Formats: sequence, structure tokens, C-alpha cells
Amino acid sequence: MEEVTGETITFEDAMKRLESIVETLGEGNLPLEESLKMFEEGMELCKFCNTKLDEAGYKVEKLMEKEGGEISVEEFQAKTEE
Repeated sequence: MEEVTGETITFEDAMKRLESIVETLGEGNLPLEESLKMFEEGMELCKFCNTKLDEAGYKVEKLMEKEGGEISVEEFQAKTEE
């Protein structure tokens, strides 16, 4: 678990919060100051999630390393909930 905005949070929790922020901001019912605060939180969550995805991508590449040091990069396709 990592720390974002002073709290310990998982990647999955960060994504759920980010989705909630996007939905709330999309409604357009918040005062400007509150919207800016939520936007800033969303940007921090976005950076956190991107870092986690980059780390996971690096680990996948390392796991795909073949004998002799050759790297075999295969496209990773995440399962999506429908």
C-alpha cells in the first residue's frame, strides 16, 4: 500500500476514488473552490495510479525476460469489468 494525500491507499481504491471524482465533477454542481480541490485530488490519484502501472509494467517485462538476457515484451491486456 502507498500513501496518497496523507492516507494509505491501494491502486484499486485510488481508481475507485478517481472514478467518483470524475463523475462528481462531470455533474457540474460544485462551487468552483470545491471543484478545484477535487481536481487537485484527482490529479494526485492519477499520478499515483500511473506510477503503479509503470511499476507493474516493469515487473511484467522483467518476468518475460528470456534466457540469454533477451527481453520479450508482450502486450498486457487487463480484464475489464462489464
